[in-house]
Amino acid sequence: MSNIPMPGHLRVLNPHPAVFAFYDGRVEGYRMFAEKNWIDEGAIALGVASYAIVSGTKALVYDTHVSIPHAAAIREFLATEAGVTAFTVLLSHWHLDHVAGNEAFQDCEIISTQKTADHLTSRLATVEDGTFVGPPAIKPLILPTRTFSGSLAFEVGNIKLEIIEANIHSDDAAVIWWGDERLLLAGDTMEDTCTYVMEPDNLPLHVADLERLDTLLPARILPNHGDPDVIATGGYNRGFNRATQQYIRALMRCKDEPDLRELPLSELMQGPIGSGWVTYFEPYEIVHKENLDTVVSEGSNSIVGRS
Repeated sequence: MSNIPMPGHLRVLNPHPAVFAFYDGRVEGYRMFAEKNWIDEGAIALGVASYAIVSGTKALVYDTHVSIPHAAAIREFLATEAGVTAFTVLLSHWHLDHVAGNEAFQDCEIISTQKTADHLTSRLATVEDGTFVGPPAIKPLILPTRTFSGSLAFEVGNIKLEIIEANIHSDDAAVIWWGDERLLLAGDTMEDTCTYVMEPDNLPLHVADLERLDTLLPARILPNHGDPDVIATGGYNRGFNRATQQYIRALMRCKDEPDLRELPLSELMQGPIGSGWVTYFEPYEIVHKENLDTVVSEGSNSIVGRS
C-alpha cells in the first residue's frame, strides 16, 4: 500500500474506508529485542494495533504504538498516503505499549481520561529512566495535553464520535463510539483470545462496563490486540463483548472452583471460539495462566508491557 519504510513487521490494514489499523506482531519467531522487554512480551508476541480515523485532512490517532519509530511511520503514512495535515491523538489507557510513540505527535493535542494522565504523571520518572517495568525506557514520555472524565463529544472532519470512559482492563480506559457506523474502537477493553487481567479487584466493574458498552449495539468492534485477519476484514461482532464477559465471569468462578482452573484456555473458551466470537491464538494460554495467578493466587502478572 505504501513505499514508506515500516519498523518491525508494521503493516497497514483498512477495516473501514475511513479507518486505518497499524498492526505489528503475531509473526512467528519475530522479536524486536533479544533480551526480555515489555514491547515483545506485552505486545509484539500477541499482536498490537493502533488506529486512525480520517476525514478530509484531519485524523484522530488512537494510541501511538510501541515505539517512536512506529509512531513516526504512522504519521508519515497518514500525511503522505491519506493527505492528513491535522492530527489529534487519543490514548486508550496508560499502559506503555499504547503511549510509547507520543513524542512523534508532541506538537499535537493529546487527549486522555484524567485517570490516564494521572497514571502517566505519577510514573513519569521511572518510565523515562527505564526502571518502571524494565527496558526500553520511553524518554521523553509526552503527557496528555487535554483530559476528560465520563464522555467527550469529538468531531474528525464531518465524522461525529463519542469518546467513552470505562473501567475495563484498566480503570482509565477510553473507547471510541462512531454511532453513525455502529463501530466501536475498543482499545484493550476486549482482546482476542482473552482479556489480560491487570486489576482483579475491579473484575465486577469490568463486567458491568462491558454490559454498558454492549447496550450500544455495535455492528463491529476493533480491538488493539486481536487477530489481524479479523481486523482487516472489518472487525468483530457483538459476540466479542459477550466472550470477554464470559471469560471474566469464569475467572471469578475459578477462585472457588479448582476444577475450572485446570481447564486450558482452549476448553474454557470453547463456546465463544466455536461460535466465532473470538479466535484461538495459542500464546494466550500463557496469558490465561498468569490471569489465574493474579485472580486465584493474588500474584502479579509478568508480561511487563502491561504492568
